[in-house]
Amino acid sequence: MHTERQVPPSIDDIRAAQVPVYDALARTPLLRHPLLCERLGLDIWIKHENHLPTGAFKVRGGLNLIAQLSPDERARGVISASTGNHGQSIAFACQRHGVACTIVVPVGNNPDKNAAMRAWGARVVEQGRDFDEAREFVEAEVAQSGVRYVHSANEPLLIAGVGTYALEIFEDLPDVDVVFVAVGGGSGASGLVTARTGLGRRTRIIGVQAAGADAFARSWRTGTRVTGDAVDTFAEGIATRVTFDLPFGILQHGLDDVVTVTDAELADAIRLALETTHNLAEGAGAAALAAAAARRSELAGQRVVCVMSGGNLPVDVLRRILGAR
Repeated sequence: MHTERQVPPSIDDIRAAQVPVYDALARTPLLRHPLLCERLGLDIWIKHENHLPTGAFKVRGGLNLIAQLSPDERARGVISASTGNHGQSIAFACQRHGVACTIVVPVGNNPDKNAAMRAWGARVVEQGRDFDEAREFVEAEVAQSGVRYVHSANEPLLIAGVGTYALEIFEDLPDVDVVFVAVGGGSGASGLVTARTGLGRRTRIIGVQAAGADAFARSWRTGTRVTGDAVDTFAEGIATRVTFDLPFGILQHGLDDVVTVTDAELADAIRLALETTHNLAEGAGAAALAAAAARRSELAGQRVVCVMSGGNLPVDVLRRILGAR
């Protein structure tokens, strides 16, 4: 288990990550959907990370990290905790590189994501009531097992890998004014901040959390890191109770603002995405759009990008959201 202080990645690290990432993946589209622009009255673009093979942005980070394991680490295998998207990322990358992979998920985790992780070759173990308890179980186990622990956020190589989507945004839309991005562990937002700063852009980056899992938002606003007692959101991709050292250090001064959205606003954004873009967003994947919709009066005349970070929404949750109209 890594205990040393992690050094934040640079723009050069993100550029280097493009090699292992694009060896396996194509760039994702950044699209302007006229119906969505019309509905919100904004010049709004969607970065479709939901189009990746695992249905979420995190696969970029897994590919970069697993590609750079030492021979000894490859032989011993890796272990990580996840609610699904990070786990699929590590499983996908491990399958490509022939590395054994164990993912620990909370009891009662999204069964579709569990099935997907197993399909990518991972051994899936259920432990704990939420993501943070699953992570704590892994951290206790790894001290004895000798396998490579892959933290879902405190990994410079993960952040550099996911930062490749940020470079794509700035290359495809150089004059973007503001980017909204969901914050769970914070790797995706950290990649954006690192790319924006490294390129010398003035784009505002706004983090988005669920109101029922707002430990990062409260920590960012006060400067004092807090831990939540529990999470209350259906958006498992951002259902975290704690902040993590490396991304918090990057985001504390790199983000321009942090906003929270309710589960009702997330559900509205999922329906809005379906109706106007014909894309399925999961709860975390709809967070950026929910925040832009809530703040649209402040965004008039600006070019806005929302990161649709993932599309792995369980069918039963989708039915409930569509039936709540």
